[in-house]
Amino acid sequence: MNAGGLAVACGMALAVLSWAAHAAGLQGREDAAGKAVWYDGQSLLVEGRAFTDTDCFYDRLPARAKKTVPPGVWGLSRHSAGMALRFVTDAQRLTVRWAVRNASLAMPHMPATGVSGVDIYQRTPEGWRFVKNGRPTAVTNTVDVPITPKAECLIYLPLYNGTDLIEVGIPTGHSLSTPPPRANGQTRPIVFYGTSITHGACASRPGMAFTAIAGRLADAPVVNLGFSGSGKMEPALCDLVAEIDAAVYVLDCLWNMNDDLLRERAEPFIRALHDKRPDTPILLAEDGNVFGRAPTSKARVLRALFEKLKAEDSAKWACLHYLEAKEMLGHDGEGTVDGCHPNDLGMMRQGTLFAQALLKILAQKK
Repeated sequence: MNAGGLAVACGMALAVLSWAAHAAGLQGREDAAGKAVWYDGQSLLVEGRAFTDTDCFYDRLPARAKKTVPPGVWGLSRHSAGMALRFVTDAQRLTVRWAVRNASLAMPHMPATGVSGVDIYQRTPEGWRFVKNGRPTAVTNTVDVPITPKAECLIYLPLYNGTDLIEVGIPTGHSLSTPPPRANGQTRPIVFYGTSITHGACASRPGMAFTAIAGRLADAPVVNLGFSGSGKMEPALCDLVAEIDAAVYVLDCLWNMNDDLLRERAEPFIRALHDKRPDTPILLAEDGNVFGRAPTSKARVLRALFEKLKAEDSAKWACLHYLEAKEMLGHDGEGTVDGCHPNDLGMMRQGTLFAQALLKILAQKK
C-alpha cells in the first residue's frame, strides 16, 4: 500500500474508532415525567459546523472572524445554514425542539419553514427521503415526527436564522446513537462558498437548499458558507475557507460580483486557496442562467480565467474544474421566485447538476 492509501486507510480506521466511542457514550436527559429522554444537539454528530471556536455553537464562522470579515458577512455567519444533526434511534417517533435567535421568522420571498424551520430526512435503500419539517410559529418550537426505527436520521437546521438550541427527544426505553461512517468512506466535507443562493434563498425548507440536495445525492457532508449579497472573494474569506480540510471547494460567487470586481479578486483568491490546499479540487461555478440565455459577461470573465490557469500549467491546475450554468435552472423560466433566487424546482435542478459534477470530481480522487 502506498503512502496515500495508508493515510486513507488510517483515516477511515480512526473514523470508525471515533464513531464507536461516540456512539457508545451518548447520554440523554430524562424529562420530569419520565416519559422522554432529550438529547442536546451539541452532543450529537453535527455536520456542516466547520469551526469550533465560535461565539455561539451553531455559528458558521469563528469568533475571531468578526475582526477580519465585512460586517455583513459576520452577521450572516450567525445563521445556521447547512448544519445538520445525524443519528440513529430505535424509536418509532421523535420530537425536535428548537429555538431561533430572531423573532422575524420569514422573508417576503421566502417562507418561515425555510428561514427558521427544521427539516427531517431518513436514509432508505434508495437514498435520503424527506419525512417531515418543523413549521415555526414562535422563537421556540416543537415538532413530533413519526420515523422508521433504526434508519439513519438527518435533521437540517434553519437557513436564515440563528439557532440557539436544538434538542431531540425520544420515548423512554429507547436508544439514540451516532451513525456509522458513510459506506462510501466520505468524511471530509464539500465546502460551498458563495451568495444568497448558496446560503439557501429561496428554498421552502432547509433540505431543499441546492447545497443540501447536492450533499444528499453525493452522500457527503456539506459546509455552507453562502452569505447573502456578500460572496465577494475577500482575502479574509479565502483564509477562512482554506482552514477547512475539504474534499472539494466550490466557489459560486458570480451573482454578487461585477466584471471588474471579478477580474480584481478571483485570480488572487483561487491562487491563494490552491497554494494553501494544493491537493484539494476547486470547482468554479457560473451564475445561474435564469432563462437559458447565453453566458453572462461575468461567466465569460470566469471562463477566461479558468482557461488561463489551465494553459499556464495543466499539471498544477489539474485540480481546477468548471461548471457551466446553461442547464442549472432549466429553460422554462419556472426555476426561480423572482428571476434570481431559485424556488424548489430550481434548487432541485441546480443541486442535481452540482451533484453530478461533484461525484465526477470525487471519483477522480479515489
